Amino acid sequence: MTFEDEQRTDPSDSATATGPVVDTAADPVRGIARGSAPAPLSVLDLATIGSGYSPGQALATTTALAQQAERLGYHRFWVAEHHGMPGVASSTPAVLLAHLGAHTSTLRLGSGGVMLPNHAPLSVAEQFGMLEALHPGRIDLGLGRAPGTDMATARALRRGTEEGPDDFPHQLSELTHFLDGDFPTGHPYARLTAVPRGDARPPVWLLGSSGFSAQLAGRLGLPFAFAHHFSAANTVPALDLYRSSFRPSSVLDEPYALIGVNAVAAEEPGQALRLARSSGLAMLRLRKGTPGLIPSPEEAEAYPYSAAEEDFLDGWLANLVVGGPGEVADGLEQLRKRTGADELMVTSHIHGHENRLNSYRLIAEAYGLTG
Repeated sequence: MTFEDEQRTDPSDSATATGPVVDTAADPVRGIARGSAPAPLSVLDLATIGSGYSPGQALATTTALAQQAERLGYHRFWVAEHHGMPGVASSTPAVLLAHLGAHTSTLRLGSGGVMLPNHAPLSVAEQFGMLEALHPGRIDLGLGRAPGTDMATARALRRGTEEGPDDFPHQLSELTHFLDGDFPTGHPYARLTAVPRGDARPPVWLLGSSGFSAQLAGRLGLPFAFAHHFSAANTVPALDLYRSSFRPSSVLDEPYALIGVNAVAAEEPGQALRLARSSGLAMLRLRKGTPGLIPSPEEAEAYPYSAAEEDFLDGWLANLVVGGPGEVADGLEQLRKRTGADELMVTSHIHGHENRLNSYRLIAEAYGLTG
């Protein structure tokens, strides 16, 4: 099946008569810039577990953060699928999204993303059909082609299937057919139905950190989310490729791209940098194959960095937007203008639940979401 065959109607601009009151006239893909903000601002959360905290506390903070994001005017709130990482509690986005939907009323909720090679497409269609039925008009289905973990864990997740990231276009095709209930006559799955499946289904986003998903999203006319927060050097080339590959579809008539951005704000710029450095130590440990809880700023300050590790940390921090509220807001806007992104999705993967809540609040206020 060709890419052109994959373009299909996204009926998610309609909604059922049940569930929370949502503005169903709103575009299901394009974000809304609230207050005096120059562009839509959204949140990517990992249910961060810092040292000294439990997974339950991390998930409770994610719930409080989603409620705060709704009040402050963030457009959408996505959670990411990661496995085998002690500092990340969001291993099963569909479960967490169901919970967040029950504790919010208007905020768009989604996966940033579901790592499709880890799952049977039918299972994903059922999970997100369920989420759409529970929270109509509020669900985004963001899909990635990486495992979101090490290869041993990936093999454990994929037991019984030989498919992997290279089969992503085929998996995506199968998933969209299940979501739309339109397998062609004679297909082995033509008589199967993903239940529940209502009149609407979540819009599909493709996620990526390289050119593969950028080009695929463009050729299918789908919205695209790029992981600037861990692949900053590829951001502009990937977005250029997405736009040059774009073909209008029933989902979008022109490209729509958001980028994920690591951003940390605090009242004092020095405190923001301390929080960012502790997050950087967590990333360093992950890259060394020893992932753990997010260390506290005190732990990070006491860590005996080698020269090579200091170089890694400096390079990692160079791609963060960090500082006081105004400094972060200016940095975000400069990045948006430089990349041409239609929407920014900030992530503050830092130690301390109050620090997380405060960082997102300060960013929202300084960027103008609250008017």
